[in-house]
Amino acid sequence: MSTPATETVLDIAAMLVERARKAGAEAAEAVVLEGTSLGVSWRLGKLEDVERSEGRDVGLRVFIGKKQASVSSTDLSEAALGPMIERAVAMARVAPDDPWCGLADPAFLARDWPDLDIEDKTPQPSAEALAAVAAEAEEAALAVPGVTNSSGAGASFGRSGVALVTSGGFAGAYAGTSSSFSCSVLAGEGTTMERDYEFSSKRHAADLENAADVGRRAGEKAVRRLNPRKVKSQAVPIIYDPRVSGGLVGHFAGAISGSAITRGTSFLKKEMGKSVFAKGISIVDDPHMKRGLRSKPFDGEGVKNRRMPLIEDGVLTTWLLDSATARQLGLETTGHAARGTGGPPSPSTTNLYMEAGCLSVKELIADIKQGLYVTELIGMGVNGVTGDYSRGASGFWIENGKIAYPVSEITVAGNLREMFLNMTPAADLEFRYGTNAPTIRVEGMTVAGS
Repeated sequence: MSTPATETVLDIAAMLVERARKAGAEAAEAVVLEGTSLGVSWRLGKLEDVERSEGRDVGLRVFIGKKQASVSSTDLSEAALGPMIERAVAMARVAPDDPWCGLADPAFLARDWPDLDIEDKTPQPSAEALAAVAAEAEEAALAVPGVTNSSGAGASFGRSGVALVTSGGFAGAYAGTSSSFSCSVLAGEGTTMERDYEFSSKRHAADLENAADVGRRAGEKAVRRLNPRKVKSQAVPIIYDPRVSGGLVGHFAGAISGSAITRGTSFLKKEMGKSVFAKGISIVDDPHMKRGLRSKPFDGEGVKNRRMPLIEDGVLTTWLLDSATARQLGLETTGHAARGTGGPPSPSTTNLYMEAGCLSVKELIADIKQGLYVTELIGMGVNGVTGDYSRGASGFWIENGKIAYPVSEITVAGNLREMFLNMTPAADLEFRYGTNAPTIRVEGMTVAGS
């Protein structure tokens, strides 16, 4: 299951744990992250930039009783690692007690895991090859009638590796790749110009969409936005395009994070086992999705993870928990720990998505006399304590069941409690992001315009 590269990072992590124990730590865990990336920028037929990076970071967390301390470094030389280990142990001795800290329970650790096919084993593309993809996308976008300028196109490739070793008996490593390209163009002239974009991102380069198709869609989307109008303030149904509908699922995930629940700062903190979404809606987190953009074989503490329904038929079934938040709530970890090198883990999702509904998008909007189809959201006006929701938006106005004209400079507002209970998903779910949802209709929201 390992390669020479993963054996190297595992050796580094194991060495850090062993030396921390010898230095006085009662328990320890080490994580090593390494990565390489190559990216190009292209604009108006010319190569603008080529960037390449390589790096390796290490993080060490040590425990003495109910005290913990974390340190990290990008310097793996002996001159840096020795003092780092000593500093971590010294910090832990004087840290305040944390009754919930500690390594994951050995009973929950992953002992084997599936091959998720998240590493593209084909040779890394050259800068020239990436530039050719970006150029093809931009050329197709600029060929769309009405497109007048380019914000640029880009293409990139990255490979990352993760190794985790704990004194509690876990050692594991995995690697993943990502390939992507994007294009952004402008349509119109002067002060009436509008911008839009399109992209494709996959674990394997062979799964990427055709560059010309992506570029053409970017151009067509920019042209569609020309000559936007304003609308009067009113309460209407709102349709969220898949570009933005995943954000609603993301707000839900934040509300059921163990961190928010333990602090009492979530509007869903008392809703376990209750209907918080409309009947028929299901939301799933799946870390083992083949070639998934956020797939991983185990969580950030080495705990066994699995596909987990978070909402079943509208009912909230679980919190998102790591070991610390689980202990605080008197529950078991759900395998959702995520981490970097600079601190302890915290709960997070992987491949999170709302399952598709039964209606086509056309059917979803067919009975709307007046409504808003949102393609872009601006700002972060969401209150996680109350669920109040207010975002700047642009998109298209719906009249008599059809898209009528573009609109901008508007605000959409509501409360996530009511929004969740008044959602209808369409049947067009695609996996393009880490968090995905189909087109979603939400009833009874307020549009604030002119």
